[in-house]
Amino acid sequence: MNRRKKIEDMLQDSPDDLFLNYAYAMELAKESEIEDAQRTFTKVRGINPDYVPAYFQEAQMLAAEDRADEARTLLENGIEVAKKIGDSHALGEMTEFLDNL
Repeated sequence: MNRRKKIEDMLQDSPDDLFLNYAYAMELAKESEIEDAQRTFTKVRGINPDYVPAYFQEAQMLAAEDRADEARTLLENGIEVAKKIGDSHALGEMTEFLDNL
């Protein structure tokens, strides 16, 4: 059984699990299922709006798909969240990525 299938099976029992949904979004992105990955990243942020990795990973995915404007918006939102929660590491990474986008 592949990783994606395992995560899908676990999500059947825990559909609102933050980390399972994040892992699922990452798997979808890896498989270039961009729209499904976006929906799942959005779900992750709905479960926990302060979960900074969801902003950064979706922005990176969109940038790789030549969707820079959407990536910028996510990065700007993620930067605000990182400032709010005091995550200086994520703040630095996202700011640098935004500056180079």
